[in-house]
Formats: sequence, C-alpha cells, structure tokens
Amino acid sequence: QVQLVESGGGLVQAGGSLRLSCAASGGTFSMYYMGWFRQAPGKEREFVAAVSWRGITTSYADSVKGRFTISRDNAKNTVYLQMNSLKPEDTAAYYCAASQRMSSARAPNEYPYWGQGTQVTVSS
Repeated sequence: QVQLVESGGGLVQAGGSLRLSCAASGGTFSMYYMGWFRQAPGKEREFVAAVSWRGITTSYADSVKGRFTISRDNAKNTVYLQMNSLKPEDTAAYYCAASQRMSSARAPNEYPYWGQGTQVTVSS
C-alpha cells in the first residue's frame, strides 16, 4: 500500500508561483496513476490535474490549464505540481492521490490512496 506525503505549500501573492511535491513510499510508484485535487473551505474536493503511470498522458481542470503543470519522476517516487500565475481562487488545501487502475482521472473516488494535504494560500 502506498503512502503519500505532500509538501511545498505556503503563502504567495497573486501572480506568484509554487511547486508542490508528493513523495510516495511503500509501493512501486510507476504502477500508480497520480492526481492532484484541492478543497477550499465549504467546497467539495475538486480535480486539478493527473498524470499517467509513465508520465505520457496528463489532464487538467479548465480552471488551471495553461497555468499549472503536473509531472512525475518515477526514479524519485515523486509527483510535482508546478503552479504559476496563481490567483486568490486557487487558495485551498491540495492533495495528491494515487490509483493503480484508472478509468476517470477526474473523479476523486477513482483514487483509493490520499496524502494529508498541503495548504496553498494566495493573497490578492
């Protein structure tokens, strides 16, 4: 069973950048499809981005397309989320998630494994 630990969150001004990392342990990382989700207070958890097992296929929410980039390094057992041109509406707790199978990368219930989350706050 894989364990996931996110890092890299923090406070940033609008227009700034952050890079989130999610380190995996306890499993063969390359066997997991990886996703990033976020949840703001009072809102449901929403899909941000996902990357396939070998990093060939990526997908993004429309709200972050062109600003965020997901990538993975299977040698380092880590998935990244580079976030540029941040907006106040990007403020949320960000979670990485993993699944060995995938049919709908945007659905949270496709992912059985989750990290604890890292907070991103964007000030205006």
